Amino acid sequence: MLIRRLPPVLIDRIAAGEVVERPAAVVKELVENALDAGAGAIEVVIQGGGRRLVRVTDDGSGMGPDDLALCVERHATSKLDGEDLLSISTLGFRGEALPSIGSVAHLSIASRPRDAAHAFEVRVDGGVVTPPRPAALGGGTRVEVRDLFYATPARLKFLKSDRAEGAAAGDVVRRLALARPDVAFTLVTDERAAVTFPVRADDEQGRAARLADVLGAEAGRNVVAVQGVRDDVVLEGLAGLPTFSKANSLSQYLFVNGRPVRDKLLMGAVRAAYADLLPSDRYPVLALFISLDPRDVDVNVHPAKTEVRFRDGGNVRALIVRTLSGALGARIPSTAGTMADRLVALARTPELATRRSPAAPFSTPGGGAFAGFRPAPALDYDWRQSPARPMPSGLGEEEQARLDIAEPSADARADAAPVSAVDLDRPLGAARAQLHETYIVAQTREGLVLVDQHAAHERLVYEKLKAALARDGVGRQGLLIPAVVDLDPTDADRLTERAADLAALGLVLESFGPGAVLVREVPALLKDADVTRLVTDLAEHAAEWDDALPLERRLLHVAATMACHGSVRAGRRLKVEEMNALLREMEETPNAGECNHGRPTFVTLSLKDVEKLFARR
Repeated sequence: MLIRRLPPVLIDRIAAGEVVERPAAVVKELVENALDAGAGAIEVVIQGGGRRLVRVTDDGSGMGPDDLALCVERHATSKLDGEDLLSISTLGFRGEALPSIGSVAHLSIASRPRDAAHAFEVRVDGGVVTPPRPAALGGGTRVEVRDLFYATPARLKFLKSDRAEGAAAGDVVRRLALARPDVAFTLVTDERAAVTFPVRADDEQGRAARLADVLGAEAGRNVVAVQGVRDDVVLEGLAGLPTFSKANSLSQYLFVNGRPVRDKLLMGAVRAAYADLLPSDRYPVLALFISLDPRDVDVNVHPAKTEVRFRDGGNVRALIVRTLSGALGARIPSTAGTMADRLVALARTPELATRRSPAAPFSTPGGGAFAGFRPAPALDYDWRQSPARPMPSGLGEEEQARLDIAEPSADARADAAPVSAVDLDRPLGAARAQLHETYIVAQTREGLVLVDQHAAHERLVYEKLKAALARDGVGRQGLLIPAVVDLDPTDADRLTERAADLAALGLVLESFGPGAVLVREVPALLKDADVTRLVTDLAEHAAEWDDALPLERRLLHVAATMACHGSVRAGRRLKVEEMNALLREMEETPNAGECNHGRPTFVTLSLKDVEKLFARR
């Protein structure tokens, strides 16, 4: 077979297949060009998901007729000062985006430099370029791409619906808007009303405001600032609270030298930093900005420039994990601001509220607030089985004591325990009561706090195990009589295979025949735990332990399971002093706002939230 040169138009279309795979890629290339041109305001118009029209207008530096004619030539660019491909300081640099787009669509570019008398326009139709001609434009540059992929109809078959393609293009604009809060963005689609992101300061407050513009006010209220430096690599940005998470990773915005990326190394580092704070099926909301020497990162790994390769990837990963872990652990325990709003909404659902029924009115003598209403249908619920069932008449605390029944260590009466003014000023307040022997009610100056005692203590035990493991190993408590635990033979084999890992955490066991293990020592922190139940639970989770994980992560997985058994169980009655001690320890423990499984340990309600519950606001 003879070797032949491909025609230029076909070469451009092949290049277009690499660079312009969908309308969102067109939007990305054009908006990045506008940012590199120094634009202060950018308008993006999308019709038909980007297939019918993509128009990007900016107020940047603009181009004269000579530059217009050159910008649609292959490998022509203003993004490189010399021939050093390792020193890339701009968003675009490949030099083939515009000619590639022009080879598969109707492309027109009108531009006018700030000091020019008038504008010029160049057109490219299916790879055929027309010379520049005068045009009407106030300033900056306007690029229009119509009938995308008309010259390559096969490509259209691989596109999704207009709605899906429009959503992808909108996501590109939002990512670039987060990268540059100092630039105003306007997004116009035929799906919804125009969206405008106003100019914000290019600092921490400006980024938080832009994040709220892009993701909503809730996101802006539920993030903490992060900042770290490691070997000339700088990390800044905003990280979402673990209690404010999403079902997918689309709300993770990562930037390297101002370039939006979707890099596996970076996303893996984020996942590792949140490993102890989120369930495996939840993802944090964040915007992280990494700055480093351009020579230490290769941005030409992928044609779409969404992936990068670091010279020292381990250093970047360590920086992200350390900085995020430090910022999330050092914060005052808090929960997502939406928790109270969700509770208010829950209290107003029909299942929990009374309903009007004209057919069977409920009346009271003389009318009143309940006239015309009837109670909600009775639920299938036996009050006698409730742990909050009151004691029968005649068996108060004194009678219980005479009958040698354990005196209640917590009381549901809010005025039963003295309140310390100092505790009221603490973040988690002063304990006032225990409900259903599971939840602690605390009072603060601004409202109240509801704490899940088991989830909270689980986090405390887990952090102690982690600290002991990092310091000098977990202390052990020998059993006077070794415990024999019967298991499924497969589960018993899994545990004995990991005996060394378990010993590092203070649990010493050995095989004791088919389907059984002998436990000789347990972690000192768990000396009061049910050994049989602990080992059984560990055996059930052993199949999920991934040997490909580093040893540290495997040990922490085991520690999380152990912590669950060493914590205060639901149903245990606590004294007021015990409840206050738990609250104070939570305030001093990293990540105390979430248990090991990512669930919130407490919910805060301000007086304003309580007033909403009773329709006072």
